[in-house]
Amino acid sequence: MIKHNNIIELLKGIEGEWRTLGEVAEIANNTRKPVKTSLRIRGVLPYYGANNIQDYVEGYTHNGEYVLIAEDGSANLKNYSIQWATGKFWANNHVHIVQGKPELNNRFLYHYLRNMNFIPYLTGGDRAKLTKSNLIEITIPIPPLHIQTEIVRILDTFTELSAELTAELTARKKQYNYYRDKLLTFKEDEVEWKALGDISEKIYSGGTPKTDIAKYWENGTIPWMSSGEVNLTTVYKTEKFISETGLRNSSAKFVPKNSVVIALAGQGKTRGKVARTRIDLTTNQSLASLTFDENKVNSDYIFHFLNTQYENLRQISSGNGARGGLNLQMISSYKVPIPSLKEQDRIVKILDKFEALTNSLTEGLPREIELRQKQYEYYRNLLLNFPKVEDK
Repeated sequence: MIKHNNIIELLKGIEGEWRTLGEVAEIANNTRKPVKTSLRIRGVLPYYGANNIQDYVEGYTHNGEYVLIAEDGSANLKNYSIQWATGKFWANNHVHIVQGKPELNNRFLYHYLRNMNFIPYLTGGDRAKLTKSNLIEITIPIPPLHIQTEIVRILDTFTELSAELTAELTARKKQYNYYRDKLLTFKEDEVEWKALGDISEKIYSGGTPKTDIAKYWENGTIPWMSSGEVNLTTVYKTEKFISETGLRNSSAKFVPKNSVVIALAGQGKTRGKVARTRIDLTTNQSLASLTFDENKVNSDYIFHFLNTQYENLRQISSGNGARGGLNLQMISSYKVPIPSLKEQDRIVKILDKFEALTNSLTEGLPREIELRQKQYEYYRNLLLNFPKVEDK
């Protein structure tokens, strides 16, 4: 366990000299080469862009340990794109390729830059750019190499643990998907397939109170679910609330807890996604709510099965491309396999256990990864907070 006092002792009396990046690092941009997707030869070596690995190709532009800094196109300007590349790789012209000189540990540079605000160094409007001339003027602290090495060791402990946890989470998700598909795959004659309209008590959509009428929303106590919140998968709370007056003067309707909600329409990939409710709420008009008699059908079973039907639900949507939409009739006529209630309960018990481990914000691996990231950021801020001596 890394202790705060040990960190203080490590940094006691250390004042890193502040130098420009141009003084302490080489900018290896000369061999960068962009290649159109259609002209790339598939291979095993990573092809880096501004934010991540975009492809795997034959050939390489660089070989070694480098810090990649977005030149333009960073997905997030406040959390600027910094990548770590090792071995042979191909880099396009949207990243600066940086390597520390002997007095600068590459990995120390990587950790420091991840904690830095790049916005003052960017030029341009919508397409913000970090020019090479601005890049080399960035100043960084240069403590003694043995201090850099120890800082890297401490911070890498956290990043390695996070990487292991992320790999474990990926493996668990694959395991979950495997068991889900296995448990929810039935032969045509193995179980009876029934339309959702035949097994549900009710299928209906909601509505949105007029947003320009304050009394419909102010001091509201009734949870109101937007189509984007279907991505929560299991809904325990909503961002917005409506008032009793808003409910009476709109198409919004009460949806009891333990219902299934399907996105009829929505931005991007929302359409066709499914969630289950754990509270009584209302929804907007772009969500279909399905209620069930739990003595006959386990609503969580329907939720899990429909989660396997995302692509099929999108394919039956009316309209073309991203603008298509589902409707209540399509949902009502959609057929699902209905095994015995006992078998439904067994399937739900297994899948809920996997889902809690992989998807819950308060349980399992995602929570552990989030805590480790916060721990990393805390120690990174502590370790890389060198006082900057202003010019006299």
